Amino acid sequence: MSNNSTKVILPPATIGIVGGGQLGQMMALSAKTMGYKVGVLDPTPHAPAGQVADFQITAAYTDTTALMELAQRSAVLTYEFENVDEQALIRAQTVTELPQGTELLHITGDRLNEKNFLRSAGLPVTNFAAVTDSASLTAAINQIGYPAILKTAAGGYDGHGQLDLNGAANLPAAAKLYQQAGCILEARQKFIGEAAMMVTRTAAGKIITFPLVEDFHKHHILHTTIAPARFGGTIEELAKAAAVKIAAELNLRGVLGIEFFILDEQHLLINELAPRPHNSGHYSIEACNISQFEAHIRSICGLPIPAIKQEKTAVMTNLLGSDLTKARQLLVDHPEWHFHDYGKDAVRPQRKLGHITVLGDNVEQLLASTQALKGDD
Repeated sequence: MSNNSTKVILPPATIGIVGGGQLGQMMALSAKTMGYKVGVLDPTPHAPAGQVADFQITAAYTDTTALMELAQRSAVLTYEFENVDEQALIRAQTVTELPQGTELLHITGDRLNEKNFLRSAGLPVTNFAAVTDSASLTAAINQIGYPAILKTAAGGYDGHGQLDLNGAANLPAAAKLYQQAGCILEARQKFIGEAAMMVTRTAAGKIITFPLVEDFHKHHILHTTIAPARFGGTIEELAKAAAVKIAAELNLRGVLGIEFFILDEQHLLINELAPRPHNSGHYSIEACNISQFEAHIRSICGLPIPAIKQEKTAVMTNLLGSDLTKARQLLVDHPEWHFHDYGKDAVRPQRKLGHITVLGDNVEQLLASTQALKGDD
């Protein structure tokens, strides 16, 4: 894959962000701090990123005229989620810089493409097979066995479009899923934990990794991140080697999130890639000398990025649904909280509405700090 641009883009140039959610908001805040102007494309009026940007184009992501308008008004274009129309971005490249390119989206926007890319790079992934109909499902089960997970190849996130297959009783539900969209069957792995690492690369080709972090999920949604992870040096080295290889193979620009399954103290598998800053990198805003969002802006604008340092242990907890309302009330009792409210238009169960990060030396104390938020929402 070729590197699309080594052009340096200095403030006060305009950075265009496709997507106006919380990742776009935190990208925009970093960019604004550095003196850039920011434009956002999002269908929701006053989207989280739009609230802190210089302008928002309120239109559907599929609206190529709106995307071209953003491209024409921006010195550089980036995206905050995978499901952007590749063809529209290819057109946008004719009028603006798109350092991340479209190949990154092509690979990470489809689970089969992603797994094939990782396997061809010699990186460890779970056993998998494509599923499009009854015959391919039977063949996939014969190859992989139970238990397995059937996932839509494109478009799923936070557990959407996923189905556990534990035996023949699950096959009718599986048929419903693959009839809606192309799928991938993955062998379910026993693991001792989940981890993630953010990686970025400068225009000059220097690869920079963030610390490996430990992730805890509830209902397929990230709940808590502990940074740095407590899996030991071997796992950190394996994760870093994988991150460096992926960044090099992709000629990466911007930040990429890599999720891992930790099988034991000597082995890991790569679960997923995210071609953008990632929920489990939010801790870096307060805990590191450079946040994942500043690293992303620096990378796409062709600026140098220093080695990442983390002085204190950090715990990040997502605020889902009514957690946000609860956290607002508890703010007066928790001076140690770094509180982030994304400004979303509606409180809904299981929706990511904000997060809290706490820093210190004792992980148990940091975890206890957000226990007051405990709930099932």
